[in-house]
Amino acid sequence: MAGQKERIDILLAESFKELALRQPIEKITIKAITDRAGVIRPTFYNHFQDKYELLEWIIRVQILEPTRPLIHAGMIDEALMLVFTSVKAEQEFYEKAVRLEGQNSFEEITKKCIEELLMEVIRKKSQTGKQRHPWLTPEHISQYYAQSMCFVVVNWIRSGMTVEPREITDIYNYIITRSMSEVMEEL
Repeated sequence: MAGQKERIDILLAESFKELALRQPIEKITIKAITDRAGVIRPTFYNHFQDKYELLEWIIRVQILEPTRPLIHAGMIDEALMLVFTSVKAEQEFYEKAVRLEGQNSFEEITKKCIEELLMEVIRKKSQTGKQRHPWLTPEHISQYYAQSMCFVVVNWIRSGMTVEPREITDIYNYIITRSMSEVMEEL
């Protein structure tokens, strides 16, 4: 059973998502979130510093956290499918969220969350300390894959998610497993 903190986090997240369907995220106030959730403003600040941290929690906990066991088990395709399927299930919210630009953009928040998850996995897998090349650090590898994954997710959302989760997973795998020369030759 979920603890009190987790229940409040979920309540605030659902309130935020519902409000985002009606107005731009930039215009959503903490008061509106707490009023809709039926809690007082200080409760919000006991959980999150602002609505962007709440958005980060949504991405981290509701989208990426369920993929953790799959990624650790080496089931990357299944993890990707779960991400795309979860985002598509709340398509309208993510189409609004992806419009966030600037310092607290959806893209930057998402990239940071993906990068942190990948860093954790890569560090656990690379405990031998052996590197193929000094430049291929866990940081560079996680940044590269976070950037590429974020690019695909964001552009898929912006394009209206017309490509089904299985197909966009296959497209991502196609691009990421081939050299640029191979992709260009196959066009």
